[in-house]
Amino acid sequence: MGSDSEAEKTAQKEKGKKKMLVLAPIAKPLAGKKLCKRTLKLIRRAAENKCLKRGVKEVVKSIRRGNKGLCIIAGNISPIDVITHVPVLCEEADIPYVYVPSKEDLASAGATKRPTCCVLVMPKPAKGELDQGEQEKLKSDFDEVVSDVSELASSVF
Repeated sequence: MGSDSEAEKTAQKEKGKKKMLVLAPIAKPLAGKKLCKRTLKLIRRAAENKCLKRGVKEVVKSIRRGNKGLCIIAGNISPIDVITHVPVLCEEADIPYVYVPSKEDLASAGATKRPTCCVLVMPKPAKGELDQGEQEKLKSDFDEVVSDVSELASSVF
């Protein structure tokens, strides 16, 4: 019985290592553990408040329409061609973007079961209004993560 849990632990460690190994070579700037956690928390809050665009198609359409926000892209996408144009679009539209290691984490934070390539977190919902308290919380989290992402991006480039 004890060996089972040991085997499971090593299997999980291997899984964790594999997750890090399959990162795309273009996954820069990649969020560190702390920033990744805060980013996923922001995505969770945005999903609850309907301030989230999920998937490449929705994100690209949103950016082309001139919506502002923060783009979070999964770093373990295969084939990589699916998302190579997203960072370029973000830079042209002056939208900060960051990579997180796992598309599965991105999906669970965004309240979907399917793994998601990228999401766009918007500071306010596309339709309707939020009550003042929720809007304040979302805005402060959003600004905090965006400033960290900008810092990270400036250190990478």
